[in-house]
Amino acid sequence: MEIYEMADDVKSPEDLIKFINQLRMDLQINKGEWKNITLEDYLEALEACFNEMDEYNLYDTPILSEQPSWKIIALTLFAASIYE
Repeated sequence: MEIYEMADDVKSPEDLIKFINQLRMDLQINKGEWKNITLEDYLEALEACFNEMDEYNLYDTPILSEQPSWKIIALTLFAASIYE
């Protein structure tokens, strides 16, 4: 299963913990595919992903809310790894 598919399956805090572990292992194995491999670059991309999230939303309702889903958090953590 691809890392993106794993993010799409996150539905609980326990799933998110497992996903973060897989994301870390993906960085070790596929470092060349990541755009943001330093902590500084990754955090900058993560911030940008959250700031721009609703701009790329194809639905009428905002993705971000007072309580975003575990899946949205996982997908954003993944997106920050490849965000340019």
